[in-house]
Order: sequence, then C-alpha cells, then structure tokens
Amino acid sequence: MEAVMDITPWEKVKLARMPLRPTGLDYINRIFENFLELHGDRYYGEDRAIVGGIAFFGSIPVTVIAQQKGRNTKENIARNFSMPHPEGYRKALRLMKQAEKFHRPIICFIDTPGAFCGLGAEERGQGEAIATNLAEMMMLKTPIISIVISEGGSGGALALGVADKVYMLEHSIYAILSPEGFASILYKDSGKAEQAATDMKLTAQDLYQYGIIDGIIPEPQGGAHNDHDRMADNIKAVIEADLQDLLQKSVEELLEDRYQKFRKI
Repeated sequence: MEAVMDITPWEKVKLARMPLRPTGLDYINRIFENFLELHGDRYYGEDRAIVGGIAFFGSIPVTVIAQQKGRNTKENIARNFSMPHPEGYRKALRLMKQAEKFHRPIICFIDTPGAFCGLGAEERGQGEAIATNLAEMMMLKTPIISIVISEGGSGGALALGVADKVYMLEHSIYAILSPEGFASILYKDSGKAEQAATDMKLTAQDLYQYGIIDGIIPEPQGGAHNDHDRMADNIKAVIEADLQDLLQKSVEELLEDRYQKFRKI
C-alpha cells in the first residue's frame, strides 16, 4: 500500500507529533460501542497514560487498550505526555489476561514517544514490566491487533506491539528512540534529527518494506488530523477484516502463526 503524499521522513515525524492528530480515545469513541474504561494495575495504582477497557466492535466483545496523549498542556501533564509508568503496562497486561479468560480479541492503539524513564518508574520496575508484557503477549490465547496511530517509541511502544497483526497509519513513525535521541548518540548533535529520521528507516513505508509490520492504513489527504471520522473508518475496516480471519483460527494455530511471525523479524 503506497503513501498518497510524497513527503520526507522528517515531515512524517512532525505530522505524527501534531497536537491535532486523533488520539486513542478519539478512535475508541468512533470505532467501538459501549466502551467501559477499567482502571488500575492491582499492584500500585492508576496510570492515565494508558486507557483500557471493554467494548463492542459491532456484535463482538473486545478489549481495547490505548496509549493516550492530551490535547493541551494540562491534559498532557495529566497523561504524562503518553509516557507510561510500569503500572500502566501492568494495567494493560491485567486487561489482556482478562480478555484471554473471556475469549475477547484485543485491540491496541500505540502512541507514545517512549516509556517514562523517571526515577520512580525505574524503582517500580519499568524494564521488567515491559519485558513481561512482551513475553505474555506472545502466548496470549486470543487474537491481538496493534496499530501505531502516531508515534511508536522504543520499548514503550513495543510493550503493546506483540500482536497477530501490526499496522501503522500512513504518516506514523515506529523506532527504537526519537530522531533527536538517535542524532545525539550517533552524530553527537541533536540538531541532526532530520538526517537521523531518514537514516533510522522509521516510516510506515520503510517498516512495511522490511516486513516489520503487516500493512499501512491510508490517511485522509494531508493527514489524519484533517478528517478524524474518515481515519476511524479506515481503521475500522482493517480491524473488521482481520477479526473475521483471526477468530476462525484455533488457539494452537493462532499461537504458532504469532511465533513464526516474530521469529522472522
């Protein structure tokens, strides 16, 4: 699936970071019905950087999990700029295990610059929480679809990215760290972020070419921020097609296909 707009990787980075771009909750409210948000990890507390709960996709009960950005400074502070703490990832895993118990498919929306790296997060086991999600998601006995809707940064994004189907929006990005961080480490100059964006191969088109993702979801002309409803419809069509296929597979077939998918990467 080819991109409609011929723009540079750095321009895609800027598009992915636009404050007007639809967030996880924007898509949840447009794609699903009767969403009931659930809170807390049952260990430490609530993390508003990740929202999750149960909903209906048509007649199918599903579990939906999304990394959530704010629309303004106040909301972003409340959401920690979509940088989850360990309790956010543990909440997500709690909801995934609940979905497995009740045979509900899981839909994840990825949108984070990365996991929060503050002292408290490290003290509470940030690395362990992310690693546990990776291991557990690989073996969950229910279908998983993950979609990068804007930024997919480092392990903070990958912690929701072990799925049977992984997609990226046309102008989203997915990488081991930010272009600014990459430039600081490799070029010793964060001002070379534009060059880094090209060298990192972080666009949806690059990652699809390398077989990292399963497909690219086209955006409205100019970007997803120009038409939230149409963008939601494009995502909904992909989810609908995949669920019909994934729900027909046995648990054994589902797990084997997921294992082989990530063995190839």
